[in-house]
Amino acid sequence: MASNPVLRGFERTGRPGVGGNGRVMPPPPSAGQMNEWYAQPAYGEQGTRQAPSRYLTLDDVITRTVILLGTMLLAAGVGWFVVPDSAAGGVATISILAALGLGLYIGFSGRANAGTTVSYAALEGLALGVISELFNRAWPGIVVQAVAGTIMVAGGVLVVYKTGAVRVTPRFTKWLMGALIGVVVLMLVNLIASFFIPGGMGLRDGGPLAIVFSLVVIGVAAFSLLMDFDMADQAVRAGAPAKFAWYIAFGLMTTLVWLYIEILRLLTYLRQD
Repeated sequence: MASNPVLRGFERTGRPGVGGNGRVMPPPPSAGQMNEWYAQPAYGEQGTRQAPSRYLTLDDVITRTVILLGTMLLAAGVGWFVVPDSAAGGVATISILAALGLGLYIGFSGRANAGTTVSYAALEGLALGVISELFNRAWPGIVVQAVAGTIMVAGGVLVVYKTGAVRVTPRFTKWLMGALIGVVVLMLVNLIASFFIPGGMGLRDGGPLAIVFSLVVIGVAAFSLLMDFDMADQAVRAGAPAKFAWYIAFGLMTTLVWLYIEILRLLTYLRQD
C-alpha cells in the first residue's frame, strides 16, 4: 500500500502497472507518446480509443485528492460516532477486506474513476473511524496526535520535494523499492513467527526494537509519498489525460492512510506504561 505500484508503471506504459525492461523509473513520456498510447484500444475493448480531450493539471490532482480525503473523513465520522461498540469489530473487518479487494481491483484492472475510488475511500474511512475510536478510548488524545503527525510529515515531504532537497532518481527509486520489499517481508515473517512465539520477532510488541522498526516504516512511507508527488508532477508535464487524476489521488490517499496507521502504532508504543 505504500509505494503505490499502481502509479509506478505509468511512466513506461501510460497505464497503471510496473515498468518493464528492468527499468524502475524511465524518463517520463512525451505528450505525443501519451496520445499514441491512449489511441490504442484497451484490453477487451473494441475500436480505437481517442486521444484525451483534456490534459491533466495540478488542479485536477488536488481536487480529486480533496474529494477522496473528504469522503474518507466523512466515513470515518460514521465509524467513530454511529457504529455501536457491539458491531465495531465486524464493521472494521468487513470494511478492511472490502477496501483491500477494491484496492486490488483498481490496481490490477487500471479502472480508477469517481465510482471506484470514492467507494474505496468510504470503506477505508469507515474502518479507520472504528479503529481510531478504539485506540482513542484506550489512549485518549492519541488520534489527534497521529493526525497532526501525519499532516506534519506530509507537509515536510512536500517542502522537501518542492525545494529539490531530495530528488527522485532511478537509483533512489530502486533503493526505496528494495526497502519496501524488505519491510513487507519482515512484517510477514514477524506475523508467521507470532503464531509460534509470543510477540514473534519483537517487531510489533511495543519494545525498543518495535519502536525502531516503526520509525523505519514511517520513513519508508514518507519517501513513498515523495515518489507520489513526483509521479503527479511527471504526469502533468507528460500530458497525461485528465482522468488519470483519479489514479494519482487514489495513490496519495493510500500512502497517507498507511502513514497515519504507522504513526498511530508508534504512539501506542511510546505511551505504554
